[in-house]
Amino acid sequence: MAEKVLIIKYGEIAMRGNNKYIFINRLISSIRKNIDHLGNYYVVRDPGRLIVEDRDGELDYDLLIPRIATIFGLIAICPGVRVESLDKDMIYEEAYQHMLAHHGDKDVTFKVKSRRANQGFETPSMEVNMELGGYLLERMPNLTVDVKNPQVVLHVEIRNSVYIHSKEIKTYGGLPYGSSGKAVSLLSGGIDSPVATWMMAKRGVEVEGVYFHSPPYTSEWAKEKVLDLAKRIAEFTGEFRLYVVPFTELQLYLLDNVAHDKLTIHLKRAMMRAGEMIADKDQALSLITGESVGQVASQTMQGIHAIGAVCNLPVLRPLAGMDKHEIIEIAQKIETFDISTRPFEDCCTVFVAKHPVTKPRLKYIEKSELRLTELDRLLDECVANAEIIDF
Repeated sequence: MAEKVLIIKYGEIAMRGNNKYIFINRLISSIRKNIDHLGNYYVVRDPGRLIVEDRDGELDYDLLIPRIATIFGLIAICPGVRVESLDKDMIYEEAYQHMLAHHGDKDVTFKVKSRRANQGFETPSMEVNMELGGYLLERMPNLTVDVKNPQVVLHVEIRNSVYIHSKEIKTYGGLPYGSSGKAVSLLSGGIDSPVATWMMAKRGVEVEGVYFHSPPYTSEWAKEKVLDLAKRIAEFTGEFRLYVVPFTELQLYLLDNVAHDKLTIHLKRAMMRAGEMIADKDQALSLITGESVGQVASQTMQGIHAIGAVCNLPVLRPLAGMDKHEIIEIAQKIETFDISTRPFEDCCTVFVAKHPVTKPRLKYIEKSELRLTELDRLLDECVANAEIIDF
């Protein structure tokens, strides 16, 4: 009798040497966090993969796969079955039942790929491939053998138990969430910053968000857009903390006291300082921005230098070398694009200069900030009055 299971594969974690168990433990913890509330499940360690079983009955692929597919560190999920017996006739029959369930009467090309890790099973892998292929061809006239470029590969992994699967659902890869330290992301309602946040989370970075809200110049709809982006990120990370920082008074102060063509540079420097204050409070080790070199006036090399120089913490810019089309492709894949393109402006777009400076010189930016005697007080107030929302 075969039991339905999910065979979960991970990628670069397998090359982590003596630290591999730390990453695997994080993966197991993430899987349990996502599915424990749905039923009574067990995650079994098996060499090079994890196996999800249902303790109470038949496992529901459609229920579990969407909950596991968003977990970083996994490269594929395979819906399959486990056969406890090493009886060859039983294995072949269960392989037939599996192919029938997943491919039915569809006309497909296939091949069998077996792997005999258990040497107590006497039949060699090549012989299993030929015998089982013939067994299936006799019973399923819709199948055609193609050993070079098949549409379906039937995997038969002969271990202490036998695992059979023929579908591989690709996932996002990366590293387990939280395995690479913590960072604070400057999250606007645009396309870029949610993608940057997601990309660093994919590399195992625990992420928090900071959104700068300037009512009445930015609407509650603009804030709602960012909340929805934070919710979507939380579907990948399991949890997400968002700081909503009131920025109106500080933004108006800058508007009245700095050259208009340099307003965006001063504004973003203030945002970086506020983000760093939150990072220090939450013991985060870096900031994340959605900057892409040359995309807008403040993202020239000179602009990036003038903005980033205000920080003591390192600034991670995962989109720096990407063009807009590449960023949009990722935003569509992770389903943030439609949220980001809602027509509500954030505080960076409200007071944009008609002709912003593209090559700011840091020494002049710093010199003009010496005259901003209220800036430190306003920053302290902004951070102190931030609304904290946990998803």
